[in-house]
Amino acid sequence: MDLAIRDLKLHKGRFLATIIGVGLLFTIVLTMNGLYRGNVHEGTALIAHTGPDLWVVERDRGGPFNEQSSMPEFFHYSVAAVPGVEQASPFIYYPVERQVKGESRRFSIIGYDVFGGLGGPRQLTQGRPIQQAHYEMVAHEKLGVKLGDRIPLGLHTFTVVGLTREAVATDGEPLVYLSLADAQEFLFQRDNQEVRNQRERQRRSLVGGGLTPQEAERLLPLLAPDIHTINAVLVKLAPDADPAYVARHIQDWLYFSVFTTQEEIDLVVRGRLARMSAQLGFFRILLLFVAVVIISLVIYTFTMEKIRSIAVMKLIGAPNRVVIRMILEESLLMTVSSFLFGLLVIHSIADLFPRKILILAPDTLLTFAIALAGGILASVLGIWQVLKTEPAMALGGR
Repeated sequence: MDLAIRDLKLHKGRFLATIIGVGLLFTIVLTMNGLYRGNVHEGTALIAHTGPDLWVVERDRGGPFNEQSSMPEFFHYSVAAVPGVEQASPFIYYPVERQVKGESRRFSIIGYDVFGGLGGPRQLTQGRPIQQAHYEMVAHEKLGVKLGDRIPLGLHTFTVVGLTREAVATDGEPLVYLSLADAQEFLFQRDNQEVRNQRERQRRSLVGGGLTPQEAERLLPLLAPDIHTINAVLVKLAPDADPAYVARHIQDWLYFSVFTTQEEIDLVVRGRLARMSAQLGFFRILLLFVAVVIISLVIYTFTMEKIRSIAVMKLIGAPNRVVIRMILEESLLMTVSSFLFGLLVIHSIADLFPRKILILAPDTLLTFAIALAGGILASVLGIWQVLKTEPAMALGGR
């Protein structure tokens, strides 16, 4: 008599219901594993996909992703003149919330030099890259737009010419790629009414300071805000250049902060993503602990329910090794079946989540190993109780 097979035949409904219930618990554990990994992956995917040799940002800032960085656009020419720099490109990154197709959507703007500069999308799923200096955009598929859609942003309307899915913003929201000039105008230029109000306030201030109205009018254009601002300069080094030397030269002579791509990723992981990753990691461990406790209790309970049957087996002369083997078989069958069911479910529904669920083999194997260890531990406790069982219990004794 095999306990696992006997349970499956005599109590098929309860046995399968237990496997499904415990399997769904493993689904939650695996989901939390995937959410934890997906949070880090999405938070750093844009940095990794952009992948310049160096990121040049405002001095003492962890920008452009961990915090905002602001610098004049023309400084990318100074960076390009540094020995060892092969290419330096201006770059803008800015999260916004706007109406897209009648719905409020959060997304991030990427502004880059569309004529050979760094920072643009590398692979498109549909359409083509931006080929004009104005009024074209490439969007991530998560934004819900299609090729040819015309999307109003700021003072202008942009045509979707390409779609991509290679990376998302650090907060997991879609990306929209614009030309550098369009991004600067969209992000830094006020609407017409605000410009008129600002000019009127400045004119009154100048006149109140002793200037004539004519002198104030001549000075107003000089006080207009400069929209030629960027968040970072992306640097591609010459093949024989020393990154440390180039970074030190830029820091010392141009007074900017410089990071490699890996250092930029580390900044985001330790900064913007740190608290969320810590919280997800805590729930990940807690859920795994709960899952192991539950599977252990289920296996132990199932074993104790058969204590009288085991006593009968011992009464008719079954050796202890046979009893031990059958208990371990049931434990392994229930644990493995439940885990495989949970793994199947999470792989089936992972794409339905709004955030990326990244299932990695090492995490899955570690979770399975811990669950298996919990099942074996419960089996050992059950075996210890079984070995103390007297054959007389089969006849109604204790």
